[in-house]
Amino acid sequence: MVDTWDSWQSASDPWQGHDVGGLLVALFAGATTLMALTVYLFSRLAPQNLQRYTPTRALRDVPLLALAVATALYLWGLLLVLLTEDQEQAQECELRRPGDVPSLVGRRGDFFPLRVVCEGSNGHDYNVVVPDYITPAHAALLTVALLCAAGSAVLHRRRLVAADGAPGPVSR
Repeated sequence: MVDTWDSWQSASDPWQGHDVGGLLVALFAGATTLMALTVYLFSRLAPQNLQRYTPTRALRDVPLLALAVATALYLWGLLLVLLTEDQEQAQECELRRPGDVPSLVGRRGDFFPLRVVCEGSNGHDYNVVVPDYITPAHAALLTVALLCAAGSAVLHRRRLVAADGAPGPVSR
């Protein structure tokens, strides 16, 4: 029996793409996360919440907004990969092959960072399908989220210490 690309792929197959089941799970989890973040962030826009906005609360919500945008970007990349069939990915690999790559020896799909990598016979790898802006934008948004969350924690801690009147552990 001869195995074909359509019927079977082993873990060592050099022409692997993303697993469709993995893509669907990631899309579902990402869409659910994005909906939850969007609902929460829109709830923060209610007039009673806007009146009580403080720098600490703003620095709490900015990371959530950054995470929502990062999740949307990742979902966009996942959709592009899901909607691009294996044959189209192979054609894209061939079309975007740099001149110094004599031939293609494989293709693989990575989830982190999200990309479809074409592997050349000379060891040169290059990305196709997923736009080049997704990974750097994702990294920048996650960095902003982390810095703002840390800033929010510092401001919250200062407020608690100032309300307590004495430095040290805060008891509730």
